[in-house]
Amino acid sequence: MTRWLPIRAAADAGQVDVIITLVHVLMLALFAGWAVYLAWVLFRYRQSRQPRANPEGCRGRLALCTEVGIVIAEAVLLLVFALPLWFNRISAQPNDREATLIRVVAEQFAWNVHYPGPDGRFGQTSLALISPTNPLGLDRGSPGGADDVVELGQIHVPANRPVLIQLTSKDVIHSFGVPSMRVKRDAIPGLVTPVWFTPSLPGTYEIACSQLCGLAHFRMRGTIVVESDAAFRKYLSDESASQRMP
Repeated sequence: MTRWLPIRAAADAGQVDVIITLVHVLMLALFAGWAVYLAWVLFRYRQSRQPRANPEGCRGRLALCTEVGIVIAEAVLLLVFALPLWFNRISAQPNDREATLIRVVAEQFAWNVHYPGPDGRFGQTSLALISPTNPLGLDRGSPGGADDVVELGQIHVPANRPVLIQLTSKDVIHSFGVPSMRVKRDAIPGLVTPVWFTPSLPGTYEIACSQLCGLAHFRMRGTIVVESDAAFRKYLSDESASQRMP
């Protein structure tokens, strides 16, 4: 099943793939079972053999056992596999000091990326300062704001270190999806929601908006560049120097 999925580029991607595989196996079993049952019903209750319809439906232990078996299979999938993975993801979320902290602000139709800069502090933002050249309204004169880095549609992160993204939206609901990292989270106006993952494979991966957000939804794409820690620090330093106010 996983051979048809995007390449796994995050440390926890394998656990997510197990859930995806089990869900598809269950759905395939249900599809095959119902298809066989439908074919049998069409043959067994054809008009020539069953001229009068029976409105009572299925009866007997087989139908009941089948329904109970499906419920048990779904409960096992939820309680044994899905919920433990979800609880583990929630409890293992890194704090700001352990992770590479990034703010991502969605808007029609772009991903605005905000790094705190080499000093590790985000500058203040204001709605009054938003402009075509300052999409986040960053106040470069505020404490910590002079060396901040703002990018459009491209996120650079170091490999083998947790990445914590503070996700929100400026206008409508978007959905931040990175298939190779096996993460997806809605960007909701007025709320800041965390998204975290640990990239493990250097390379360039696609960011896609998986929530229909307007006529130009197809344009809302971006990239995540996973690189070495030294390359990431150089990128951050170079961009900070180029964007710093004179």
